Amino acid sequence: MNLLIDKLPETVEIDGLQYPINTDFRISILFEQLLADASLTEQEKLLQALRLYYPMIPTNIPEAIEQILWFYRCGKEQKAVVEDKSSAAVFDYDYDDQYIYAAYLDQYGIDLQDINHLHWWKFKAMFAGLKEDNKLCKIMSYRAMDIPGDMPKAQKEFYKKMKKLYEIPLSQAQQDKLSEIEAVLLGDGNLNGIL
Repeated sequence: MNLLIDKLPETVEIDGLQYPINTDFRISILFEQLLADASLTEQEKLLQALRLYYPMIPTNIPEAIEQILWFYRCGKEQKAVVEDKSSAAVFDYDYDDQYIYAAYLDQYGIDLQDINHLHWWKFKAMFAGLKEDNKLCKIMSYRAMDIPGDMPKAQKEFYKKMKKLYEIPLSQAQQDKLSEIEAVLLGDGNLNGIL
């Protein structure tokens, strides 16, 4: 799928039939938030994802989920990722909502509140194309920056301060998990069932 020459999809094919899919960027942001919601079971997440994307839920649920993931990835193959536990998220749709809103308004003249519909694939392409001097991009670079030991002290302190200032807070579920671990470590030290 090529954004420059192919029409953006409004449907997905499942078992030879075309099913309309909700393409607005808000749906895919909700989907991403849904996946991160630790209060829901995997089954609840799947059901809510189906309801988000499909006005009429297909009968072939496994293929319907595959098509959601294909759409969410903007028709691109999933890249193999080496998981790095030290790498933190560089943006969060909830926490950075004002920066994202301002970035689209400033760079593209798009008011994300007033626009009735913006295709997810267009939204993602524009997000990827945000200029480096944009406040959101600066914040993301602070969050992603590794601070090497040989960096000059003043520069190191500045970047540490920026990382702390723009740090994405932990979700309530993450905070609860850390509190449980802390209580165990201060108590009997038995982490079984927590990790």
